[in-house]
Amino acid sequence: MSEIDRNRIELLVASIRELTPGQFSWLERTVQIFQCEHHYSILHSDLLDEETLENFGDALRIHHSFSVEPFSKDKFEYVLERVVNMSSERAKLAPKGNRGHDITIDNTRVSLKTQADKGIREDKIWISKFMELGKGHWGDKPADLVSLLNLFLTHLDNYERIFILRALRKAPDWIYELVEIPMQLLLLAGSGKLDMKSESKQFPKPGYCFVNEGDTELYRLYFDGGSERKLQLKNLLKSRCIVHARWEFTIPAV
Repeated sequence: MSEIDRNRIELLVASIRELTPGQFSWLERTVQIFQCEHHYSILHSDLLDEETLENFGDALRIHHSFSVEPFSKDKFEYVLERVVNMSSERAKLAPKGNRGHDITIDNTRVSLKTQADKGIREDKIWISKFMELGKGHWGDKPADLVSLLNLFLTHLDNYERIFILRALRKAPDWIYELVEIPMQLLLLAGSGKLDMKSESKQFPKPGYCFVNEGDTELYRLYFDGGSERKLQLKNLLKSRCIVHARWEFTIPAV
């Protein structure tokens, strides 16, 4: 153990003596969580090393020591920047409200997504709000879907990589995975098959873009004509994506 590490431990022990009973209780809970069973693994990743993998997993465990709600997008953004920068200043969050990338890592613009729906499937990815479709012209003409598709393809120019943090299993035995969606896979939508649902009672009329490889559906885009006017990415085959890492851990009841 280095002299610096010994000094850090001594300072920490001294500060613990100053804690209130309530503060000490929270600290005990965190230490208890760190002693619980867990397994972290890197599958194929140029983003995470073993140290970053462990630090991100421990951040997940700290979160779930106080919450049964899955990691939200803002927590994902903040913690990823923090753990990447623990070893070197390689990451920087984009300004709040930026319509393009969420974070820059190694000078690469990255979009971050999360998935934690109740009916989550391990083999297929669903992003309920990939992007907002705005207030431009969109009615009941099938040609309107062409404009919406072009909006999606243009939006992809705003970043170079896309990562999604997926909560595959929830309390008490949590499983998270980090998956990268290849940009080339999404760009295949440019040759997808558009289908407007003219029979829908919604206005503007919703529609789909089906992206297939032979008889295999790779994914579909859903242009949601509801009040949010958003684009959903549905039924994306995880087998065509890159699984970077996986975190499994147990959070005992208080």
